Amino acid sequence: MAISNGTNGASKAGKPFPPGVHVPSLTWFLDDANQEIDWDTQRKHISFLIESGLHGIVLAGTNGEAVALSATEKAKLVSTTRELAISLGRPDLTVILGCGGGSTRAVIEETKLGKEAGADYALVMVPSYFHFAMSEDAIVSFFRELADASPIPVLIYNFPGVSAGLDVNSEMLETLGAHPNIVGVKLTCGGIAKVARVRSVFEPETFCALAGQSDWLLPAVSVGGVGTITGLANIYPRTCIELYNLSVSDDKKAAEKAQIELAAVEWGFAKGGINGTKWVVAQYLGYLESNCHTRRPYPKFLDVKKQEWIMGVMKPLEAKEISLKKLAKA
Repeated sequence: MAISNGTNGASKAGKPFPPGVHVPSLTWFLDDANQEIDWDTQRKHISFLIESGLHGIVLAGTNGEAVALSATEKAKLVSTTRELAISLGRPDLTVILGCGGGSTRAVIEETKLGKEAGADYALVMVPSYFHFAMSEDAIVSFFRELADASPIPVLIYNFPGVSAGLDVNSEMLETLGAHPNIVGVKLTCGGIAKVARVRSVFEPETFCALAGQSDWLLPAVSVGGVGTITGLANIYPRTCIELYNLSVSDDKKAAEKAQIELAAVEWGFAKGGINGTKWVVAQYLGYLESNCHTRRPYPKFLDVKKQEWIMGVMKPLEAKEISLKKLAKA
């Protein structure tokens, strides 16, 4: 559907952000001096995610180590994902690119790069290097200018923990949600009340809210959220999908049970950090341990006690994931 953005008269491809479980794919690197992307493992992992039935894939998000990737690498991650989706029979898979930079110009360029490579949406965080200069008005102006120029719809990424504490609050979301090329917000701030306030103002087809982790997916859905973008789906995709399906069903007791079980396990990712997350995913999925490390200068996950701890925390959902995979193939 073509819509006018109301500011510069340009026609843009406006489409609602699809509900469900979207995964911020991990990015895998070779264990050598340059730490180039390990494309063999990367293709294997993206194929695993696609075949698991997830509703969408984010490339170059926080879990994908966006800040360590070049524009060229981001483009290839998107195009590779689109090619794999087509070859695996899911040509319409939602592909989202994490677009960032220190200036509005830089972020706009990444949205154009994403469009050319095959992305459907841009996931965008507030530029925060000069965070002290980013007033509420400056943040709103940034997203408006970006959305005016972006060739793909924009999903706001609110993550104060990695953006110097900058928060896109509910009033700002109400203002930005009215822009026809801004389709929703990923809330990694854990703001359940923001989900409710977004829903009180907007129909999800116009502007939606997603939980930034799956450990509060059910509460988010209960007050109008449409799903989650969760790193846990890198290891337990079918379990995350099951929770989403239960959350939108009438079986609330089963949904509550599934949410409690999943929340306990997701603590492993939260405490383990990106290096612990990659290490344990590699262990469970059988990837080379030598290629599971984050790009330097971020350290390797080598502490044996921490390794034992995260393996133990992640263990309880292993059998369920295997069972769901077998059921899908039956």
